[in-house]
Amino acid sequence: MTINKTVGEVVGVVRDNEYAVGIQALNVKTLGGYPDNDEGLNGYRGQTAVSKPWGSVLQAYSMNRSLPRFVTVWGGHFPNMPVAPIEGETVAGSKIALFGCAAAEALDTIGRIEITEELPHPLINDVWSKKSPESGRSYMIADFSEKTIDEMLGYVKQANLAGLYHGDPFKSWGHYEPHPRHFPNGRQGVKNCVEKAKALNIRLGVHTLSNFIHPHDAYVSPTPDPRLAKTGSSVLAQAVEEDAKEIPVAAPEYFNNDGANWMRTVMIGRELIRYRAVSDREPWMLLDCQRGAFRTQAPAHPERAEAGKLIDHPYKVFFPNLELQREIAVNLARFFNETGLNQMDFDGHEGCLASGQGNYAIDIFAKDFYDNLDHTVFNGASLMSHYYWHINTYCNWGEPWYGGFRESMQQYRIDNQDYYSRNFLPNMLGWYLMTETTHLSDMEWMLARAAGYNAGFALATSLQALQKNPHAPILLDAIREWEAARMGGAFSDEQQERMKVAENEFHLEKVGERVWNLYPFHTSEDFSHQHTVRRPGEPTAAPWEVENTGEEQPMLVRLTAIGEDGAIVNPTFEVDSFVTWSIPVSLNAGHTLLCEGLATARIFDEKGNQMEVVEADGAPPRLVPGQREIAFDCEFEGDTPPHGSW
Repeated sequence: MTINKTVGEVVGVVRDNEYAVGIQALNVKTLGGYPDNDEGLNGYRGQTAVSKPWGSVLQAYSMNRSLPRFVTVWGGHFPNMPVAPIEGETVAGSKIALFGCAAAEALDTIGRIEITEELPHPLINDVWSKKSPESGRSYMIADFSEKTIDEMLGYVKQANLAGLYHGDPFKSWGHYEPHPRHFPNGRQGVKNCVEKAKALNIRLGVHTLSNFIHPHDAYVSPTPDPRLAKTGSSVLAQAVEEDAKEIPVAAPEYFNNDGANWMRTVMIGRELIRYRAVSDREPWMLLDCQRGAFRTQAPAHPERAEAGKLIDHPYKVFFPNLELQREIAVNLARFFNETGLNQMDFDGHEGCLASGQGNYAIDIFAKDFYDNLDHTVFNGASLMSHYYWHINTYCNWGEPWYGGFRESMQQYRIDNQDYYSRNFLPNMLGWYLMTETTHLSDMEWMLARAAGYNAGFALATSLQALQKNPHAPILLDAIREWEAARMGGAFSDEQQERMKVAENEFHLEKVGERVWNLYPFHTSEDFSHQHTVRRPGEPTAAPWEVENTGEEQPMLVRLTAIGEDGAIVNPTFEVDSFVTWSIPVSLNAGHTLLCEGLATARIFDEKGNQMEVVEADGAPPRLVPGQREIAFDCEFEGDTPPHGSW
């Protein structure tokens, strides 16, 4: 029998319609995947189960880490890196569970294995996180402070989002002290914010980058910890005076790796030294050195002193070795215990590769954090691994920085949904950015996709955007209603399939308690109206045929004045020769007017920045199904007035 219809690459389960076969690593030393490199790195998405032309493979392995090794680390960034042994960490004790069951029972079977074998089995309100609907709820990402927490929680509550997540709360990564600009009362200030959120049944979280260490953290400055991760080392070829600007080393290896050298920092004793380059021939010298970097002391150093090249990153951070990494995980857990915070992403989880221990280090960091918590913490991650799957609550991949709601990584977000389903993870669509100019049509476009895939999301925004967007209350209300309908199972399978199609647009209106009307709508072809000289008394309006293929719904209008100068004045729409609707405005060339079914319209400049909100002559007309005739007219200003495109 061949089973490869559904292959859960990270969870380690393969299924068809009737049967499932799975493998579970029963401790952290047992890695899901195949050892196809010395590092023990099995990709960022897992390979515990792999589809093959003839079926599928379930695989796991362990490595003897009690021996010193030289390993190419972090997917090739740091070649020939010395990796210290871990005493007693051999393959002895590695173990797996192999199971078969009905396909519908696979997840419950894993849950029983977790409990029996004492694997992580996090609970949310006494329900296993893998089966709790809370795991896939949407949340808000926005900075807050002791001063702004009440206002921010009000916005979260209005949208009925699950939580509020701070993007930049720490003074530094490593020791995790709150930044005083947000929390002048330190950890107690954070705790006070958590208590306010808890009273509203809102979870509160903070963001960090796993084991990344800021250069201004106490692990680096003013006295660097000897456990900072190093790509390798050499020794000084001769003694170095305290004011020397060139440092002689016995060999250039590790220092001249320009492909992965973003801070050019060497540790000698307790001094950090930055250098511009390495000489291209013997004697090997570190050139143009900045002594006492990051506020460290710059003493003289003897011949044969060790010079270690620190592992760094484009984010301008350093990393710990495995011993220090485990301490940092405990630091982070202690911060969560002391404050009561209950959400965090293991973003930058790949930073654990700096230890040279591959996926083992990734799993150890999550396990150390989890084992030291005194309460459940919702958590996501930048990558997934087999053991970490047990700890993980969700993955919310997809960033908003590369375009609007409809453009930024959208296909990537959609492609992730099958991955989540294959691996028994809640569907999530990623982050979407709400700005001062976000409008309802884009928000509902995203909310319809979320409903189609039954997926949560993160609304990334700011206090300023929420205060300055004139339609923020409408947007938050829309989120509340769409999410209530989604979480309540209000949409039929047929509706969800239609909402998965990116070209399909929808509007949702609440008509009663847990009752909504769903209006499908579509964007018409572009129409254009130009200034034309007519005979006296001849109508200047231009009629067009528009077909409403959905239910009765309000007319939504986007009108752009295309041209170099002049303006379109008092645009007017007449529907079916009986209802007229106008907007008293002067729309300059290059500007766009947007009305989303309300009695107001927003004006945007040519760069998409919102300029003002104007009152219309009431709400726009409603369009009944079928062919409709819409006539557009306006006044024109300027010697070469723009033409209207709508």
